[in-house]
Amino acid sequence: MQKVNRRSAVALGLAAASAAMVKPAAAQTTDYKDATTPWPGVVVRAYGGETPSLIPGFKAVSMRDIIMQPGSKIPGHLMDNAMVCHITEGELQIDQDEKTFTAKKNFVWTCNKGTKEQSSNVSNAVAIMRITDLMA
Repeated sequence: MQKVNRRSAVALGLAAASAAMVKPAAAQTTDYKDATTPWPGVVVRAYGGETPSLIPGFKAVSMRDIIMQPGSKIPGHLMDNAMVCHITEGELQIDQDEKTFTAKKNFVWTCNKGTKEQSSNVSNAVAIMRITDLMA
């Protein structure tokens, strides 16, 4: 063990005091609300409204998350607008028009207005699908 002198004791004390005064970073807040629960085990989280779009053919964009518990399902329905879908957590089985695929974490796909799609969480984990809606 090394001998502690006055200089090292003061340095150690200053380091401890400064560490005690550092505040943890505040978590970023987001502008969202858990808007609806349209089907059992499914929550739709909407983010901050629409933003004007720079993409030709689309006036605005918006973002929402679909949070699906294991075993939950969104029945087949027609898409109201074009969209980009991204799995941020978990995985979903997607039945889109005549095609079925498994969308795992970080998988991205698109839907056009009028596309028929059904989503099912057949896994044992929560799945989150982030949707960017493209409004014409």
